[in-house]
Amino acid sequence: MSAAPPLQVVLVEDEEPLRDATMQALTLEGAEVTAFPDARAALGWLTADYPGVIVSDVRMPGMDGIAFFAALRAIDPDLPVILTTGHGDIAMAVAAMKDGAADFLTKPYSSADLFRAVRA
Repeated sequence: MSAAPPLQVVLVEDEEPLRDATMQALTLEGAEVTAFPDARAALGWLTADYPGVIVSDVRMPGMDGIAFFAALRAIDPDLPVILTTGHGDIAMAVAAMKDGAADFLTKPYSSADLFRAVRA
């Protein structure tokens, strides 16, 4: 019996300390994490057949997480996307969920909450 392949996660977070901490927490849970400091870099790397989950901050310089989410929907409408923000906005969260986001987490979130969302 072979082990299941590790969960793959693309993490897009512009704040380096938070990106590093989140990457470490997900890695400790057994996920394979590829991290990017901005949405454009992640879009340049992602393909339509990416088998994992995307975790993206909403408020980032350049392309924000909502525009990134829309671009991801154009690539693969079934790709699970979890949006995070330190500026919780209920209307934004509701709109993202209606548009198909897998989850919407408000910072600070616990590693357990993030991993639960990623695994769902």
